[in-house]
Amino acid sequence: MNKLFLVFSFSIILSSCVPHRKLVYFQGEPIEKEDIHKINDTPYKLKVNDILYITLKSKNEELVALFNNNNGGSNTNSTGGDNLYFTGYTIDEHGNIRLPYVGNVNVLGYTIEEVRVKVKSELKYYINFDKNIFVTVKLAGIKYTILGDIGSPGTHIMYQNKVNIMEAIANSGDIIATGDRTKVEVLREEFDGLKKYTVDITQIDVFESEVFNILPHDIIFVNPIKTKSWGIGTTGLETFTTLASVFSIIATTLLLIKSF
Repeated sequence: MNKLFLVFSFSIILSSCVPHRKLVYFQGEPIEKEDIHKINDTPYKLKVNDILYITLKSKNEELVALFNNNNGGSNTNSTGGDNLYFTGYTIDEHGNIRLPYVGNVNVLGYTIEEVRVKVKSELKYYINFDKNIFVTVKLAGIKYTILGDIGSPGTHIMYQNKVNIMEAIANSGDIIATGDRTKVEVLREEFDGLKKYTVDITQIDVFESEVFNILPHDIIFVNPIKTKSWGIGTTGLETFTTLASVFSIIATTLLLIKSF
């Protein structure tokens, strides 16, 4: 009986432990490519509900104060956190932002640089751009949602121009031991509908993935490994402890039955 238990336990431990190769990131060697212009470097095209941070800067702040929607644009502390929701320019359901005095400006599907050029063009009727006035347009952070077997699930915002999936995972507490790093899903709302991508972040070719750089409003889901659903642990010690507990209960039950 004891020998049978040991053989059975050893077999379960070997089959249930998470292999080392499923825990290590960036396995393999990078592939040399002639074409350095990859799809994940394509400029982001703005969507509904994106928030833009637009400022005009000049030596004469009074000249541009009416067009700045963030208390003059010179206080950098006002750009962080939830304040951007109130001071930034949110793209409405029609793809417009509303500039002071100018009114609605459609920016849906534009890149950040294209918006900067368009805003400057719209404002030239109100401001003489020969007076060293500079227009700055930025995306007010990249907001994403991450769920599943991750250290800190939820919705996060990173105040960068570009965020890759590894930065998003690291910013969310990394994938926990029961997370499947070989099947990380990214759900993305594109102009032609919702799409789901699956990436293996244990392989070096994750850098070539079209979802390596995440976009605003992406949803990242980290699937659980199979041993989690079995409930017998992810390490040899956890599995052995679980099996020992089960065997102890069975043995106790059998002894109680024989005692009657």
